[in-house]
Amino acid sequence: MAILIVDDSSVMRRIHRNTLLEHGVSASEIIESGDGADALAVAQREVITLFLVDWNMPKLDGFQFVKTVRAIPRYAATPIIMITSEAAKYNVMEAISAGVTNYVVKPIKGDVLWQKLSKYVGAPGGGGA
Repeated sequence: MAILIVDDSSVMRRIHRNTLLEHGVSASEIIESGDGADALAVAQREVITLFLVDWNMPKLDGFQFVKTVRAIPRYAATPIIMITSEAAKYNVMEAISAGVTNYVVKPIKGDVLWQKLSKYVGAPGGGGA
């Protein structure tokens, strides 16, 4: 399993990472990226089993990232969770139409985030999406 956290905020990346670690995900299974362009490069060289993506980022925003990743055949069904401050219904609908699996509005507490992620992560320490 490889989980890619894509957020330009190092604080948010740390929160997401800590949530995963607290629930048994191995540090070696977590990859972080600070912008969509870098994340796309990571996705092309690694096999990612779960994406956690912010909407507002430099170089390539989360919405464009999702559309680009969904065009890569191996990621056609990979879970993509958008975790963003964009709360407007229009944004939610647009993200879902682009291929987002689930949409979470910030701020979100770690235990609530885990409830959203747990069905995609699988057994603690065992991985699996």
